[in-house]
Amino acid sequence: MGGESFDPPPFSTEDESSLTPKFPLASITSSVFSGNEEGWSHKSENFSVLNAESGLNFGGFQDECPRLSLISEATERQRVKVYTEVLRSYEELRPRIDRLEEAKSRLLSYTPGAWAEKIDVMDLSEYDVPNTTLLLLIGPKGSGKSSLINKISRVLENDIIVSGRAQVSWNSSKEEGTYFLHEYVIPRGSGSFCLYDTRSLSDDSSENLKMLQRWMTKGVCHGELVKRKSDGEDLKARLKCKARRSRSSSQFREINFVIFVVNGLSVLESMDSVDGKKKEYSQMIATNFNNPLLSFKDDKPIVVITHGDLLSLSDRVRIRVYLGELLGVPPKGQIFDIPESNDSATDLAIVDMLIYCLERADRNLPPKNLFVGEVPSLRCMLLCIVLAMVVVFQVHRFYTHQPRAPTAPSPMQVDWYRIRHLWLG
Repeated sequence: MGGESFDPPPFSTEDESSLTPKFPLASITSSVFSGNEEGWSHKSENFSVLNAESGLNFGGFQDECPRLSLISEATERQRVKVYTEVLRSYEELRPRIDRLEEAKSRLLSYTPGAWAEKIDVMDLSEYDVPNTTLLLLIGPKGSGKSSLINKISRVLENDIIVSGRAQVSWNSSKEEGTYFLHEYVIPRGSGSFCLYDTRSLSDDSSENLKMLQRWMTKGVCHGELVKRKSDGEDLKARLKCKARRSRSSSQFREINFVIFVVNGLSVLESMDSVDGKKKEYSQMIATNFNNPLLSFKDDKPIVVITHGDLLSLSDRVRIRVYLGELLGVPPKGQIFDIPESNDSATDLAIVDMLIYCLERADRNLPPKNLFVGEVPSLRCMLLCIVLAMVVVFQVHRFYTHQPRAPTAPSPMQVDWYRIRHLWLG
């Protein structure tokens, strides 16, 4: 790393509607580390400035042990690098806004499995390609799943005043929300991919485990009621009443990828709070996100942060870096910040997020079911042979153990019976 300097470009004041006001980390970062021929020169006094501006803790270099000091310095230097890369990702959206329509066209022309061959040179004849790629949205209460679906629908349908398709809860503190699985085909009338809105995660990890296991192994069904043992009696009665007036589809769809939605405000509160109850929010996110059922091979779900429009850019960057460390995913490439804003930068972030999901869905297509198909497979033929042998064995056993019917006596036996009858007379 000797001789390296990292000076992110300053934020321009143009198009301030797409991003929050100018953030001072660019000038601060360049003053924290300066590169020269002998290596990195450390200016510890600048860390207090960076801590105050960014909210991150870039201190800890006053250790008495020189080795620990060097390790700590390298760790903090890496964190500064990650923090700056995430910050730069917001600026990188600006020059790409002109290509927004091109990215949307690519997304709208998508068909299931179309990107698989381009990614991994896959032979689609060996894989079970769905008719519609299904993206499942999960997240804690009040995370903004329904609002995100409405934003995605608006962006891809080119109608800024389009009515919200998904019902949004006005007050997340009340016992209301999404209780029935709902399928939203994006865009309307298309069969390329769909989003599934789900009930919020429970505070009980065991209930979440059962719910996610059922969805990821058996699939999801439009209109299905999601019930829990922990639901109160009043809620159960209301859900029972709602279920009578609703009708669920009989078609179960297999999930192809997962979108994990979190509320940026709640994450920030959990990060900075000393209250153990509020810190449970981050632990709940980590526990459910790291459920292996949600991963497709090595691809973990993506994370979408909502309500960023209510936060400063500094806090939005902090949240992405924090979640990256908490969940073990790259904050720049796999954590998407999608605020409640109607601007080109947000639209581009939505399109990037969907392209990422569909590429992973195509890359992780399941192999074909060997028991289904027009041409019987070897395993199917073997199964038929085994079943035929079992039938033959049962038939043979049935007739072998049947009692024999009495037969007519032979002529010799008839004569003997007559002689015996006359003799004994």
